[in-house]
Amino acid sequence: MSVSALSPVRFLGSISGLLQVAFLLGLLLLLFQAGQFYLQRQWLLKVLQQFPSPPSHWFFGHWREFQMDKEIEHIVKWVEKYPKACPLWLGGSKARVHLYDPDYMKMILGRSDPKAHGSYRLVAPWIGYGLLLLNGQKWFQHRRMLTPAFHYDILKPYVGLMVESVKLMLDQWEKQPSPVEIFQHVSLMTLDTIMKCAFSHESSIQLDSRSLSPQGRLSQRACQLAHEHTDRVIKLRKARLQEEGELEKIRNKRRLDFLDILLFAKMEDGSSLSDEDLRAEVDTFMFEGHDTTASGISWILYALAAHPEHQQRCREEIQSILGDGASISWDHLDKMPYTTMCIKEALRIYPPVPNFSRELSKPVTFPDGRSLPEGITVVLSVYGLHHNPNVWPNPEVFDPTRFAPDATYHSHAFLPFSGGSRNCIGKQFAMNEMKVTVALTLLRFELLPDPARIPQPATRLVLKSKNGIHLRLRKLH
Repeated sequence: MSVSALSPVRFLGSISGLLQVAFLLGLLLLLFQAGQFYLQRQWLLKVLQQFPSPPSHWFFGHWREFQMDKEIEHIVKWVEKYPKACPLWLGGSKARVHLYDPDYMKMILGRSDPKAHGSYRLVAPWIGYGLLLLNGQKWFQHRRMLTPAFHYDILKPYVGLMVESVKLMLDQWEKQPSPVEIFQHVSLMTLDTIMKCAFSHESSIQLDSRSLSPQGRLSQRACQLAHEHTDRVIKLRKARLQEEGELEKIRNKRRLDFLDILLFAKMEDGSSLSDEDLRAEVDTFMFEGHDTTASGISWILYALAAHPEHQQRCREEIQSILGDGASISWDHLDKMPYTTMCIKEALRIYPPVPNFSRELSKPVTFPDGRSLPEGITVVLSVYGLHHNPNVWPNPEVFDPTRFAPDATYHSHAFLPFSGGSRNCIGKQFAMNEMKVTVALTLLRFELLPDPARIPQPATRLVLKSKNGIHLRLRKLH
């Protein structure tokens, strides 16, 4: 028999041998992964044994609860049964411990654990690594550089810009058939405000119908416009700083915007922010000051619509300060205590940021003696905290007196703007915009809910409604 006759047989034999080797390697890899899965699961079961949790599948964990988009309903149930904390399994070998107790929150927020990277991977490509996502020394440097941008002297002139944007939104509402899905309009209004405050940019985005989407979300075009404008303005401003005499002109502007302040900011070594860092901080400011504030304002207006007696009391308070006019200034913002109480109570029931997470960089022991080791991810469930009956009696009831001037509650029982050293740097900016919007809206409209479309809260990056937030608007004058 010739060699050529044997070649196909030998060839098939070699192929069979390669397949056997590949099969064995695949089997070994599978066994290795199964071993890792088993060891990781056993470790988690051991370290989490002090924390009871809802029943879960050994392999899929609690995925079914999350996939059904009923996380809000489950949080309310879990916090009643596990009022301090409970582990939730993302799979058989992955778990995060959700915290619902103010003492637990205080313990974690008093540390310097980094934010859990996986929780923010979706937003990182959009906003870059600014204050929201930075950790460690770089976060500390940026925080110190940005703090002057939120001094009250800087924030005062912003109130006039907020008024302009809110009035434009209300003008649009007068032309809309009622009921109106308000979230998309509020989102455009807060983006318009941010563009003015960050870049001194006179945006027409609220007047462009293409910026609205049928689903009630900002369109990609609106976001793309904001990013393109960021890059263009940074380039132009930096070029101006190189021109003779322009530096003093910018310093002497009647109103410095956010980008001006960042361009003048210096680190301890005298260096300035890079273009990449500038872009990240401006984009972070736009995201934090636009999407989260839009969520807060939309839910506040819904809460007032759903509770007409509180809405009317707020309106009477605002009328006593402003009359029937629509002129509101910085000095008015601290003269509306009842309206502020209602805003805070709405933020408690509908926190704009429903949760945030930390990865433990060292072990922690909580006040009740239970502990967690390094490497565990904890989720600070603001929604769970705010709806915890052990923290807030009858948490589903809208009761603004919880925030009366003489009311007392745990220092970490109310965290719509987080807490500790990493609290929201733009808290005052957001509260000002909420007050301006509520005041001007209540002077012009009576707000009523749409009984056919009651909002269904859903935990996204910010708290949104699965079916939009629809209000009937009744013009007052």
